[in-house]
Amino acid sequence: MQPLDEKDIRNSFINCSRGEASRIRMPAGFGEGMVPWADLDFLGWTDPGAPLRALLVVPGDDGPTGVVLRRPAAYKPSTLRSSMCRICLTDHTASGVALFVAPLTGAAGRKGNTVGEYLCADLACSLYVRGKRQPKMRLVRREETLTLQERIDRTMTNLAAFTNRIAAG
Repeated sequence: MQPLDEKDIRNSFINCSRGEASRIRMPAGFGEGMVPWADLDFLGWTDPGAPLRALLVVPGDDGPTGVVLRRPAAYKPSTLRSSMCRICLTDHTASGVALFVAPLTGAAGRKGNTVGEYLCADLACSLYVRGKRQPKMRLVRREETLTLQERIDRTMTNLAAFTNRIAAG
């Protein structure tokens, strides 16, 4: 992913007001240049000032698209259950995947309509796809025959489908 500045990120959000976008806190280490842009296909983080708000900024042909998500409150799930991220298809224990919900754009979003998806709870899909981060506990190891680029393309296709559902309002 190409590095983005704060202005580009704030201007990219499609499902919140400009005022709300101006109040979003950037990811930890953003100002110090600690974001690993070369290892990211999209930028995802939890707002440090609002722990139930998560954010995704996805690159696109027309520039980045940002979406605001609501994340679930923390809970203590069983480690015996497993879940899979629907974006990068990484298996996790139950606490490693969470249902993120996003308001739709436009009138539908103002009426409270939302769309949700199960994502890696830490929003680090890019790092899991590249093998730079491992799930906390591997329950089942699935071997894939896809190349790294094919896995990245699949992840971005899945993410584009989610952001398109949000944008369709």
